Amino acid sequence: MASFNTSDGVTIAYDDIAPPDGGSRTILLIHGFASNRNEGWRRTGWYGAFERRGMRVIALDQRGHGESQKLYDPEAYNRDKLANDAFALLDHLGVGRADAFGYSMGTRTALAMALAAPDRVSNLILGGVGGKLREPSPPVEGNPMADAMLADDPATITLPMLQSFRHFADEQGEDRKALAAVTEMKNPPFDWDAAAALPMPVLVVAGRGDTGAGDPEDLARLFPAGHGVTIPGCDHFSAIPHALTKAAVFDFLDGMMDDDFPEFEGRR
Repeated sequence: MASFNTSDGVTIAYDDIAPPDGGSRTILLIHGFASNRNEGWRRTGWYGAFERRGMRVIALDQRGHGESQKLYDPEAYNRDKLANDAFALLDHLGVGRADAFGYSMGTRTALAMALAAPDRVSNLILGGVGGKLREPSPPVEGNPMADAMLADDPATITLPMLQSFRHFADEQGEDRKALAAVTEMKNPPFDWDAAAALPMPVLVVAGRGDTGAGDPEDLARLFPAGHGVTIPGCDHFSAIPHALTKAAVFDFLDGMMDDDFPEFEGRR
């Protein structure tokens, strides 16, 4: 396992896979909540897909996940700290500028990176999100996700979405106490005026059945060079490995996002 320590002393695990010639371009992959670099990107075929295209692939386990250090103070999971971990990894590897691809929680980290240092993000891919990212979170009593992570008996979890995340965390052997702390961190809304001025191309992609995301096109319209793609027949989890998601990402990176490809819905 490759790892390094951030400036605040957190150990971050990562993969750095480069072709023999160093690669024509570099992409940073940032996984979602309760996932990790192996489950989110390697097992789902993304490592191999990028390698076949001659790209250098860098992926990290976000703090509290996978093989990275587990922390139990919610403040440790401030969005800016997650973005700084990603920048620190790029610095550690001597990478000044890269494409950034985040999924779900990783999307928020990737967007925070682009807002903090737009000159370091060549192309921005936001997966598993849509127009609802800009909406205020609906009021709920307590913290149901933290409760689901900490429940002694998962059979007591009644909401299907919470059941799915708990099952996923258990499958990956994740530290559920650390995940609960992640959910306790309440980040402020993004600066959407600043997001609307981002200069890089942005792809927003989500499954049609991803009810928590909303319409990708609704979010993509915000960005000057935004493109929204809906993947049919997919929910939040099944969109990650889907071949159409990969096709959308590679068309985007190749600069081929236009109206000539009717197999994708919502494309601009």
